[in-house]
Amino acid sequence: MTTLQDCRALDAQDPLAPLRAHFDLPPGVIYLDGNSLGVLPQATAARVADVVTREWGTDLIRSWNTASWFDLPQRLGNQLAPFIGAGADEVVCTDSTSINLYKVLSAALNIAREESPGRRRVVSERSNFPTDLYIAEGLCKERGLELVLVEPEEITASLTGEVAVLMLTHVNYRTGAMHDMAALTAAAHAAGILTVWDLAHSAGAVPVDLQGADADFSIGCGYKYLNGGPGAPAFVWVHPRHADRFWQPLSGWWGHAAPFQFTPGYQPAPGITRYLCGTQPIISLSALQCGLDVFDAAQPLGGMAALRAKSLALTDLFIQLVQARCGGHGLGLATPREHARRGSQVCLTRDEGQGLHGQGSGAYAIVQALIARGVIGDFRKGDGGQGPHKDILRFGFTPLYIGFEDVWNAVEHLRQVLDGAEWQRAEFNQINAVT
Repeated sequence: MTTLQDCRALDAQDPLAPLRAHFDLPPGVIYLDGNSLGVLPQATAARVADVVTREWGTDLIRSWNTASWFDLPQRLGNQLAPFIGAGADEVVCTDSTSINLYKVLSAALNIAREESPGRRRVVSERSNFPTDLYIAEGLCKERGLELVLVEPEEITASLTGEVAVLMLTHVNYRTGAMHDMAALTAAAHAAGILTVWDLAHSAGAVPVDLQGADADFSIGCGYKYLNGGPGAPAFVWVHPRHADRFWQPLSGWWGHAAPFQFTPGYQPAPGITRYLCGTQPIISLSALQCGLDVFDAAQPLGGMAALRAKSLALTDLFIQLVQARCGGHGLGLATPREHARRGSQVCLTRDEGQGLHGQGSGAYAIVQALIARGVIGDFRKGDGGQGPHKDILRFGFTPLYIGFEDVWNAVEHLRQVLDGAEWQRAEFNQINAVT
């Protein structure tokens, strides 16, 4: 079994180790929740302060020109594009994931209605992130369509002639399971179906090739692996073959072809710029830029390929150590072992009836006990059954700032929490508003 000394040796040999210095990590914390909220980059506080005190405070409205605020969504989109397999001027950073999904799913449904009006279904994974399902449900109700939810193994068989759009999240938020984007997109296209991919748990964590997969639409999150800060702007990508075909439904002035001509009629900007809506959140976008800058710093060290290799090594080690050192406590593995099917997180389950007084799984309380020790992961509620939707103890591994010794220490804390039944303490069984 891998020892603590082995982990220290791996850290000493890690070519990505210098990237940790780009982040402001609190002392005594092992942060395994970057898949939910990324760590603060060292440069962010000073950058935001400069935007507030100089660009806004001193230069005021002139900064739309002098500080190039106006085209910041496009510039950040171009900075992000290489990390998701997109081309120049194909991505904008703007709005939230939910709003961007509304835009692209609406556009995809418009195309489907024009080309194949008899297609009345949107297919998605039953355990897709709820906001995706809620947005799709609302659009389907509005248009008289049907939202069909299936298990992962049922997706290919669901791609029938009644389906207009396949909407999937590349890496499942609950399990860390990763879809084969290229294969599923090809299967969808063979059936005349458009694809919408959510990269919320992929961008900055795993290699993505939107162009190579021939995807149609994609959106993603700025505050997880991209480290843009809480509520950071999201991003949207549209394949160039679709970008000019339709207005997106939120036809605000920032997506107008000439917003400062102030004409009463709407004329969409060419290409991806039409997917902007209202005046852009410059302070938040500036913070996101600091997160993206770290990925630029990773490029000379091997870029996404090196980050992916380290991510797999970290998650392999975590799985190995949990199974070797935390047996007998009802833990199971929800995350695929196969590298090609795994994102950058490891999700553990716990058997029902293992909780306090034989109720529930106790998974939430275990996570709370770990957080009290400085090992920060999170919990995702299951459906209370024994099937594929059990309670989840979720741990994200961001190779930009997590090391091998962190993994060893995290598992040691987990072992102590379980062996000592610390999770049974009353304070760890009080449910917080955010889990």
